[in-house]
Amino acid sequence: MSEAREKHLDELREIVAEVLEVEPEEITETGSFAEEHEADSLRAIEILARIEKKYKIDIPQSELPRMENLKAIYDVVATQAGWQD
Repeated sequence: MSEAREKHLDELREIVAEVLEVEPEEITETGSFAEEHEADSLRAIEILARIEKKYKIDIPQSELPRMENLKAIYDVVATQAGWQD
């Protein structure tokens, strides 16, 4: 895994953990936020808003259902932000 990808994943993990009020270590790459951390749509929207603000990007609301775990969030953000990790 590239250093840039690792850094981005860590940043995204921090944002998600903060919103879901859990420790970053509890957020796995493929664990479902809804199933493992009882995340609801309001939390999902808050995660989206924080990511958009941090990276100064716009993520279409239509992507929200896809953003169910850390890997999926990374994939969506990487596409929108143009990361080449």
